[in-house]
Amino acid sequence: MPDVLLLSVRFAWLIPLYGFAGVLLSLPWAAGWIRRHGPRPAAYLNLLVTLLAFVHGSISLVWIWEHGTYALDLVWLDAAGLRLDWSFVLSPFNLGALELVTGLSFLGQVYALGYMDKEWSLARFFALIGFFEGAMSGVVLSSSLFMSYFLLEMLTLSTYLLVGFWYAQPLVVTAARDAFLTKRVGDVLLLMGIVSISAWAGSMTFTDLYVWVANHDLGPLASTLVPLALIAGPAGKCAQFPMHLWLDEAMEGPNPASILRNSVVVTCGAIVLLKVMPIVTISPVAISVLQVIGSISALGGSLVALAQVDIKRALSYTTTAYLGLVFILISLRLPSLALLLLLAHALSKALLAMSSGSVIAITNSQDITELGGLARCTPATTTAYIVGAAGMTGLLPLGCFWCFGLSIDVLLRDAPLLAAVFLLTNALTVWNLVRKFRHVFLGEPRAKARRAPEVNWLMALPMVALTVLVLVTPFLMQRLDPVPGITAVSTAGLALVLASGGLAFLVGSLQPLQEAMSRSIHRPLRVVQDLLAFDFYTDHLYRISIVALVAWLARSADWLDRRIVNGAVNGFGRLSMATAEGLKLSVSGASQTYVLTLVVAVVLLAFLNFAVGGTP
Repeated sequence: MPDVLLLSVRFAWLIPLYGFAGVLLSLPWAAGWIRRHGPRPAAYLNLLVTLLAFVHGSISLVWIWEHGTYALDLVWLDAAGLRLDWSFVLSPFNLGALELVTGLSFLGQVYALGYMDKEWSLARFFALIGFFEGAMSGVVLSSSLFMSYFLLEMLTLSTYLLVGFWYAQPLVVTAARDAFLTKRVGDVLLLMGIVSISAWAGSMTFTDLYVWVANHDLGPLASTLVPLALIAGPAGKCAQFPMHLWLDEAMEGPNPASILRNSVVVTCGAIVLLKVMPIVTISPVAISVLQVIGSISALGGSLVALAQVDIKRALSYTTTAYLGLVFILISLRLPSLALLLLLAHALSKALLAMSSGSVIAITNSQDITELGGLARCTPATTTAYIVGAAGMTGLLPLGCFWCFGLSIDVLLRDAPLLAAVFLLTNALTVWNLVRKFRHVFLGEPRAKARRAPEVNWLMALPMVALTVLVLVTPFLMQRLDPVPGITAVSTAGLALVLASGGLAFLVGSLQPLQEAMSRSIHRPLRVVQDLLAFDFYTDHLYRISIVALVAWLARSADWLDRRIVNGAVNGFGRLSMATAEGLKLSVSGASQTYVLTLVVAVVLLAFLNFAVGGTP
């Protein structure tokens, strides 16, 4: 048995390839080469390779837990003082993140098989999910900044393809384009930072970078700009301000993809930021930027979510908020707390996304004001929502409750204002989730919810499994044994978390929920509602500032190219043609004239050469 465990560790570099193998296995059905039996065999094959990846990761984790970290290196380029490796590090942290990715991917694919059972392009969807999974598995195992960037680019591409899955709809195409371009901004800035580091450090592996940064000789400007560039990439992947709009646009994609996008995709971006934390934190400016970005994203995302009536968008903005809290913890050099919050958030958010997707599937509606009374006929969906909401907030002693308690203990001592950000985010999230629950599951059934059945077993089974997993999250966290442990939370910290959650629960329970209140007739309240519902008009501000500036520069460059560059080139061409037209009239066709011209030219050249050479 030990030989089998060691063999699985040595071949752990194959784990990301399982997802990419699912792409190739799905290709015959996705391309229409095989039409018999429909596209479901492609889904089964993807489920099989994802299960193999999960099992392979579990076996490797058993060996690593007993024997410690194991490195796998393959030199890709070693020239001119630059070394680039395809390198993986198998550690409890990396393999734990891998199990989270592959486990949630497997549950999400089972859920998708029930949700999209009548989708004609099911094979293409599962191929894209396999691409998604392979890139995420590589990101969490990677021990090289170069390789992490390469795989993050693959995540950007897979996001574009999944958001634009229903490419026949113009709105979907626009959403996919905007999501891709928004994330590309962060990717380009991250690439600038990577190129700069490669020139200074000469290596891209994280262990070498940690040694280099401990003795770096960067100037003040470089030591500020490089960390800021490294922040930009993860900020885009984690949907942080000001690159947060793509997550809202991504809601145009299939609902099962939202399960992964709102849980593990954003987690991968945060994991990359955790790996470069020793480099980022050399700059006080970068630390301040992380805290500002995290605070704005946490509070802004929570407020915007509170004003949404679309069930998916109300959920997606809470992702921005919670990843903002993770950014704050990273800025304070608290990686253990950041990891615990990522774990608790990912599991709870995936469960909430499944519950919300089930509501959409059985009612064909995403507007919470059109729903109601679903609790009496959908026990699995209702239970999943309750457990997911409890696990994501500091209301009951599940995952995020202990994360908030531990964080508040540290922040009250070191950064009281940031502690207030955590408490306000918790309160606003509880309020938002209670409001959604009352709209969707309580009250009298509305027209679209009156005859809604429970979801099929393929959707219910992963929801029930994930519900159990969220309930046992505190035991998983205790098994990870962070420093300090979850039992070390002070009474004051727990009291503040419970007070913020309890007060918000009371407000959400007593808030009037008439349909007309979704956009009040009272102008002051309506102005505030519109401000939050339209994300503080961020997209409009972008259009009148950045987009307008880029459009003006494009028009100016076009005018310069057409009038100046083309004008000069065309004028020179016309001059050449006119000269040629004039010269052709002097051609007589007499060879004596040509010989005389040649002799005169040679004599003139010789005279000029003699004259120049004879001068002092």
